[in-house]
Amino acid sequence: MSALAGKVALVTGASRGIGAAVADALEAAGALAVRISRTAAGDTPLAAIRRSGGADRRIELRCDVSLEHEVHRVAETMLGTVGAPDLLVHSAGAFLLKPLESTSAEEFRRQLDVNLTGAFLVLRAFVPAMAKRGGHVITIGSIADHVAFPGNAAYGASKHGLRGLHEVLRAEYEGSGLRFTLLSPGATDTSLWDPIDPDRRDDLPDRAGMLQASDVAEAVLFAATRSRRAHVELLRLMPR
Repeated sequence: MSALAGKVALVTGASRGIGAAVADALEAAGALAVRISRTAAGDTPLAAIRRSGGADRRIELRCDVSLEHEVHRVAETMLGTVGAPDLLVHSAGAFLLKPLESTSAEEFRRQLDVNLTGAFLVLRAFVPAMAKRGGHVITIGSIADHVAFPGNAAYGASKHGLRGLHEVLRAEYEGSGLRFTLLSPGATDTSLWDPIDPDRRDDLPDRAGMLQASDVAEAVLFAATRSRRAHVELLRLMPR
């Protein structure tokens, strides 16, 4: 039996790309995956799911993680029904590929709002409750959280900040029984690349050589299923 069987997992950014692949993989491993995203069709009634077991149906909550009142609403809904998640995978994010001089202040703020403030709001809403019972927080970072690339003024800044937030929380909750993992994948072939079309650019990797969302999902499963004596604090995943 999988170590995740019967566990409750919360996955942000779960409507597409890495988040969707992670939620699918967790469900396949027997977890009850609660998917939150801006584009969710509607809120699934969690109380009814909790009573029935709910493992055979898709569970979605609509939420823009950059908006505090929406995160608060989702946290109240989830904590009041299924309780604190055993596993939180924060995957929600936005991507912008522009050099500093071409990046507007609004574009910079939006990257910080989604990639950094959104993570802060989600973690603040759920981590205290998770810490009371133990659990695991996996944050999806990026190669850009530790490597500086041209054209990454806003995105790189937001992802470096996300890595800093991960490190601070790991220190603050040391000894609580709550585990924190930062998973930093290299370029991954998702729809975020569609408007950029990297195959037509010499300065970017082609999509055929990128990681797949399923590769990142497998890494999440690896980190989430280690024994209590083995803590994966940082995992960097790169295409060959």
